[in-house]
Order: sequence, then structure tokens, then C-alpha cells
Amino acid sequence: MKPLSDNIEEFINSLLTEDQTQVDVQRNELAGFFRCAPSQITYVLSTRFTPDRGYMIESRRGGGGYVRIIKLPKVSGDHLFYLINQRIGASLSAHDAHSIIKQLEEHGIISEREAAVMQAATSARAINLPLAVKDSLRASVMREMLLVLARTQEEN
Repeated sequence: MKPLSDNIEEFINSLLTEDQTQVDVQRNELAGFFRCAPSQITYVLSTRFTPDRGYMIESRRGGGGYVRIIKLPKVSGDHLFYLINQRIGASLSAHDAHSIIKQLEEHGIISEREAAVMQAATSARAINLPLAVKDSLRASVMREMLLVLARTQEEN
């Protein structure tokens, strides 16, 4: 049996298609449908529908409030430079690196094999150093890999 968070994510993704790149949902209605607390919906939205994964969330509070989930366009060279220059700071956690790599794979920027190599290069096992140094090194490695992707994408 799948975790509830996975079911909620799959349901929302099923509403988003190539033609329908944005959807409005009411948090309370969704919580009622899945028989869970609205905070569970909030958790799924804040962890699985992030810019790193190719989504943007807008919300409007109040009586007729809603949450708008927008699937961002395919990753472009500009987005790669955004990731390099703004998203990846002085340090990068393994979780955040995984999210970025997954997004690149989902958008066809990298193959499944390239994603696996990038995951291995940024894994905790590969970077066997103290945490403060590990996250800093992971950020540098990730930035360099994205620079290579950006340069090769411009050539094609």
C-alpha cells in the first residue's frame, strides 16, 4: 500500500496534462476526498510541487480560497543558469540535489543513466566528509555538472 502523500501527489499530477498545465484545487475539498487533515495536503504541496521539481504554487486564502498548481515549462538553458547562480548556494543537501536531478530527468534534459551518475556523484556515500564540508562540495560538484549541461544544450 502506497503512502498517502504518494497518492495525493499522483492525483494532482493526473489533473495536470500537456494541455492543462495549471489546476486550481481547494485544500479542504482535497483533504475531504483523501480523508486527511488539510495540513497533509499542505505538506504534499510544499515538498512535492516545488520549483526544483518544475512547479509553482499560488494560494488564495479565505472563504473561496484555492491553491493553484502551475506546471512550469520545460527546463531551458536559462533555468539551468538560474539553478547554478541562484538555487544552489554555498551548500546543497543530498535531498535538494536529488530533487534537481529528478526534475532534469523528468524534463528530458538528462537520461535515466545520466541521472543515476549524477545521483551517485552527489550522494552522501561518494562525498564521505563532515557535513559542513560535504554540502559545500556537493554544491560545487552540482554547479559544475549543470554548467556542462548548459554549455552542451546551447551547442545543440
